[in-house]
Amino acid sequence: MIIVQGSIPVRPECRDQAISMAKNMVEASRLEIGCVSYDFYVGLADPNTLMLFQEWESLDALQAHFETQHMDVFLQQLPDILSGEVVTKRYAVQSIAEEAVLVEAEEPVIH
Repeated sequence: MIIVQGSIPVRPECRDQAISMAKNMVEASRLEIGCVSYDFYVGLADPNTLMLFQEWESLDALQAHFETQHMDVFLQQLPDILSGEVVTKRYAVQSIAEEAVLVEAEEPVIH
């Protein structure tokens, strides 16, 4: 599995456009063969930073993603909304283990 994680700083006045672009990418990319997950999130520390997280079955699937029309459109529009440098990292995952986290809610206090 290949994981791509990144951050995209956007100009405040372009935030709505950036979110719209991200939604279009999510919708189209999730339909691609080999896409396990694909999403953007708004940064909590800076709401003008979009955080990117993708999971792909293989490097070949990721490479095919880079050749899609929706990626081409996104990359053409991206420079117009940026306020800084896009940073991405790619990870090759050899094994995956799911872990359950148990969180117990406190009993409500009744007065």
